[in-house]
Amino acid sequence: MSPARGTSRTRSYDPAKTRAAVIAQFAQVRTAVGELAPEQFALPTRLGDWTVRELVAHLSMAVGSVARGLRQQAPAPADTALLDWPFATAPLASGIDDDTRAVAADEPVELLARTAEQFAEAVPPSFEDRPLPTRVGAMRLADFLVTRCVELVVHTDDLAAATGVQIPYDRQALAVTTRLLADALAAKAPGGSVEVRVPPFAVVQCVEGPRHTRGTPPNVVETDPLTWIRLATGRTTWAEELAAAQVTASGERADLAAYLPVMS
Repeated sequence: MSPARGTSRTRSYDPAKTRAAVIAQFAQVRTAVGELAPEQFALPTRLGDWTVRELVAHLSMAVGSVARGLRQQAPAPADTALLDWPFATAPLASGIDDDTRAVAADEPVELLARTAEQFAEAVPPSFEDRPLPTRVGAMRLADFLVTRCVELVVHTDDLAAATGVQIPYDRQALAVTTRLLADALAAKAPGGSVEVRVPPFAVVQCVEGPRHTRGTPPNVVETDPLTWIRLATGRTTWAEELAAAQVTASGERADLAAYLPVMS
């Protein structure tokens, strides 16, 4: 059972802002990819044996899955909640890899342009929320768009790491990603003994133990959004970021190593 099942932690997201964040972050990806030299598409990435070419194809798939899902008959009901999604993706890795390699045969810049057009057509500025089929089950469109922000932000970071190119992050996309992964931690490690702060976007309490109610919490973890996202998705480790002073942790319970990554 997903760690999210039974949790009362929910957060609402404005669908129009989420749609705009997907479009904005995908535009940043398209700009960066359009400036890559041909030989850069063969560079390795930190995603197994994927090259930059496969990574770009996967970014296209992540956004393109919205239009593909909307072309199918709407399932009923939407049985996969937003907080189920972070815990449901790992078993799908093999199928995702196969599909990504097939899509990677297309010319990358043209592939991204085509995907952007299809998304804009499928999800207009004012859209009706509805269930759609996804790899993890039926989800509400508004919730699935939140997961597309996560995919885009996480893999934008992968693309920047592989190419050395500085790629901007849309603020709303970065905020959505930070908040969903923080909420997923709280669902995975329920409790109130540790306060995790990722300014300026998220604060959650987690880990079993005495619940803090007022004053300065005895157990506090704080980091920046990108470091948090890398920790939550396994791009880096707790020990590495503590050593690099990218994470501060105070209190005897403020050790999140056992709960990371959130997505694995």
